Amino acid sequence: MTKKHKNKAITTFLASTLGSVGLHRFYLAGRSDQWGWLHLISLPISLLLTKLFFNLPLLVTMSPLVLSFLAGLMEALVLGLKSDEKWDAIYNPESGQKSDSTWPLALNLVLALGIGAMTLIAVLARSFDLLYTGGAYG
Repeated sequence: MTKKHKNKAITTFLASTLGSVGLHRFYLAGRSDQWGWLHLISLPISLLLTKLFFNLPLLVTMSPLVLSFLAGLMEALVLGLKSDEKWDAIYNPESGQKSDSTWPLALNLVLALGIGAMTLIAVLARSFDLLYTGGAYG
């Protein structure tokens, strides 16, 4: 019996866009993936922290979701940069098809790197603002 072929470009796109809720993990491993559930639980935890500690800055209360988002972008880069042969050996051993990565994967990787870098810089800048000025600049 052949299993469904897992596409590397789709996985990378899911990780870079909806990686904060673990959709890419569920695409690869199904509902049994514990890391996917950890990504998914970051959203209700962040919302609960926002409701309970409404006087804290949003960066602090939403930090589980922000960390999950950054981890999803990192996973997009790690998964997208695997060679096609290694990808097929890990995720498509019984699919009967070979992966052939083309330009959409490269575009996903460039976007994931750019969005990740901008997000990381913004989080660091806001963290230093909160730490040293108490949030005086916003």
